[in-house]
Amino acid sequence: MSRLCLYYIPEPERDRWVPGDRYVRPLIRRLVRGSPRPGGVDKVFINLCLGLDRLNFKYEVNLPFSQLKKSDRVGILGRGLSCLNGYDRPNPIVAGIGLMTHPSEWPTLCQDYPVVKYLQHSHWANEVYKPYFGDRCTIWPVGIDTDFWQPKLEPSKSVDFLIYNKIRWNYEYYEAELLTPIRQLLSKLRLNFEELRYGTYQPQNYQAALGRCRAMIFLCEHESQGLAYQECLSSGVPILAWDGGECLDPNRFIWGMPHIPATSVPYWDSRCGVKFKDISEFPTKLEEFLDKLNRQQFAPRDYILENLSLKACAQHYVEIIEEIVDD
Repeated sequence: MSRLCLYYIPEPERDRWVPGDRYVRPLIRRLVRGSPRPGGVDKVFINLCLGLDRLNFKYEVNLPFSQLKKSDRVGILGRGLSCLNGYDRPNPIVAGIGLMTHPSEWPTLCQDYPVVKYLQHSHWANEVYKPYFGDRCTIWPVGIDTDFWQPKLEPSKSVDFLIYNKIRWNYEYYEAELLTPIRQLLSKLRLNFEELRYGTYQPQNYQAALGRCRAMIFLCEHESQGLAYQECLSSGVPILAWDGGECLDPNRFIWGMPHIPATSVPYWDSRCGVKFKDISEFPTKLEEFLDKLNRQQFAPRDYILENLSLKACAQHYVEIIEEIVDD
């Protein structure tokens, strides 16, 4: 009987400053920063497993490669270029997401190993990988834990907006040209707000903030999926999203792709909120958003339940990997 064998193998710590400091640095990080927060790729693996559990679908995690049977189905989510070290089985692999930031970092992946599908979360990211991996490229979004991320029972909200700050590059410029004008306009209109910056909070802090806030302003250059904004939508909180339409990762010049069409909200429809392209659009889009918000025209949780539930996305993953076995 075939098994689903999943692998999530983080990149190993390496010595950075002195021999042996790879053993000490994680301990220091834990002391200084507290318990590590799951990153985006960590959450993908966690949510896939949660979805498979909801389906009552059995799976193995990080089984030694030597213990794989011929009939086993293999899914490798990463993280990093070393996750396949030692793989010497003939079993076809469904790989991704998270093995690399850009396919140019590992263009020979499908020749080095029997990778028959490489997953990306959304259309724009998938298009980046197609020139390298061709028809192997497949779109698969992971599900959102809608039981954890759900609306606050009390209808009253004390804060107008949560500003979710995930600006990653050229920060000083965008703080001055985007974030500060947004703060100023909200204050001018007497709309109160809170702020969270990506990577500095625990999930329960974010959940509590969403419980207090009527809406969220999402500031991020681009997302291949965007779990945080989808957790917000699942919580019943609509979003006013900055969506500039282009990848701004400075490495795009190294990749030889200076212009990459991209989006910050790849899963979205009119129930989720309103988008604005730049600060010049923000005032009119804010007015439109507030009008729709006050007339209760948004239904963000319905969108997530229809498109990104744990069970549905886990079932999609199973279908992808079983199709490979059938072929």
